[in-house]
Amino acid sequence: MAAVDSDVAVMADDRAGAGARARLDALWQTGTEFLGTRYAILGGAMTWVSERHLVSAISNAGGFGVLACGGMEPERLAEEIDATRALTDRPFGVNLITLHPQLDALIDVCNARDVSHIVLAGGLPPGGAIDRIKQGGAKLICFAPALALAKKLVRSGVDALVIEGTEAGGHVGPVSTSVLVQEILPHVRDVPVFVAGGIGRGEAIAGYLEMGAAGCQLGTRFVCATESTAHPAFKKAFIRGSARDAVASVQLDPRFPVIPVRALKNAGTERFMAVQREVAAKVEAGEMDQAAGQLEIEHFWAGALRRAVVDGDVETGSLMAGQSVGLVKAEQPMAEILADLVDQACAHLVQAANLS
Repeated sequence: MAAVDSDVAVMADDRAGAGARARLDALWQTGTEFLGTRYAILGGAMTWVSERHLVSAISNAGGFGVLACGGMEPERLAEEIDATRALTDRPFGVNLITLHPQLDALIDVCNARDVSHIVLAGGLPPGGAIDRIKQGGAKLICFAPALALAKKLVRSGVDALVIEGTEAGGHVGPVSTSVLVQEILPHVRDVPVFVAGGIGRGEAIAGYLEMGAAGCQLGTRFVCATESTAHPAFKKAFIRGSARDAVASVQLDPRFPVIPVRALKNAGTERFMAVQREVAAKVEAGEMDQAAGQLEIEHFWAGALRRAVVDGDVETGSLMAGQSVGLVKAEQPMAEILADLVDQACAHLVQAANLS
């Protein structure tokens, strides 16, 4: 009798699991159709980390990889797109920084190579850039830090939005993910909206989907993928790190606006404070003008990030990480990471169904 009961329980679990997967597929159908993927999970574009190997691994595993252009020249971006395409025949996107001095040329590179999705980050995109992308046929994704800007972007022709909370790694805004989703998701239904910032488990993904998101974007969770070429010391820092270790930088002088950067605390974090003080002193002494001082502050992070990711300098380099870093426990193949996320999302949906 016990064996029969056990078999019945297994069959019930299988049915519940199949039902949860069908529910998950329905919840993120808008996102998967927009991206052309099995899962509506984007890889956050992390400079020096989101290169051909990690991006292709995300796409090959069913997600949507996004190349981080960062400060690349057009010729270098063309090489990276071609190299990524040699590693995957699945869809992937390219993230471009709106402040890049060669933005138009970078868009032209993407258009010439039939990149299906372009993500513009780093500020409101200039109208000319939007038109250039749309004329090239790519789908355009932009970041919306507030409801008014989300509506403005939709009116300007953006095809999808990412709303990213302050829990994310790298350059962040001041508002938490949980508040942004309440502010934006109920009021933006014309385009797919993807949620980012502090997401490291599938239960969170399922929860945001139930609130109306089309999918989610994760970055920190993917740094320690086996396929990631980030330095082993950089990965170890993530595995050791906790949520409280990922802190946002502080602006010391209002004359030099600083977009907060979230990273793991180390000597580099303290060095950034010192750089701000040194720049302010040089400007006061007339040794440099304010514009040059601002540029020096911004350049700090680019160099520090490369030292950490590429060279493994985890003491003075920048360990940009989101607060979900505490959920990164080991190095895993990308397919395994995505499978875990999907399993967790389905388990959440099964539990929710049993409670209803």
